Amino acid sequence: MSSGDKLIIETPEQTVLEFPLAGIGSRSLALVIDTLLQIAVLIVLGLLGAIISSGAYLPRFGKQYVYAILIFIAFLTQFGYFAFFEAIWNGRTPGKRWIHLRVIMDSGRPLGAQGAILRNLMRIVDEIPFPMYAVGIITSLISPQNKRVGDYLAGTVVIQEKSVQGDRSLWDATPTTLLATSQFPKLNAAELQLVEAYLDRRSSLQDDVRRMMARQIAERMTQGSAGIQETIQDPEKFLEALAEHSRNMVHFR
Repeated sequence: MSSGDKLIIETPEQTVLEFPLAGIGSRSLALVIDTLLQIAVLIVLGLLGAIISSGAYLPRFGKQYVYAILIFIAFLTQFGYFAFFEAIWNGRTPGKRWIHLRVIMDSGRPLGAQGAILRNLMRIVDEIPFPMYAVGIITSLISPQNKRVGDYLAGTVVIQEKSVQGDRSLWDATPTTLLATSQFPKLNAAELQLVEAYLDRRSSLQDDVRRMMARQIAERMTQGSAGIQETIQDPEKFLEALAEHSRNMVHFR
């Protein structure tokens, strides 16, 4: 569901995740950056094509073959650019990455290759009249989640992603610097999944929501262990170390 400019999702672990939705302005800016990159690629390909079609390098090839190849590459650049980058960059194109936007499933799960292809197949409809994106803009304005036609087809939303300085990997934390190994609570599969879900999605959360969720999850993981709760100075680092410790315990079994 959505509330104002946020997408609110309640996980099976009864934890509420809030994702700030991207507005038309930020999405348009990301689109401009991506479009400029596409144009730059086409210009370079066009120059190469002009050189090759002159016959100086490939005299056996006629110009019609070069033009056919250029048209094919232009098609891929136009329609495959967004799907390709969103599939390999976890919902981001270069433009979205620059503006700190990300495409995710409206269930809160990461965007996969299938979703990336589906949402971008409908880009030709959203672009009408080309290249003004009038259909996409109108659809986004009337949608409570700022969805264009492609987002409805694929079940996706575009969110604002906080730029996190110095984010560490899930496996970067050193448990012994936070707690003695014997002090870590034992997690069951559902609890470990909850911790990892938070760590995977934290970069998409606003700072205050991120800190609040880390504190709530840390308290939930240490219920009945008041001594441990008192030693936790940074709940997020604690969750990083706890996840690493729990994974290591699984590997050693």
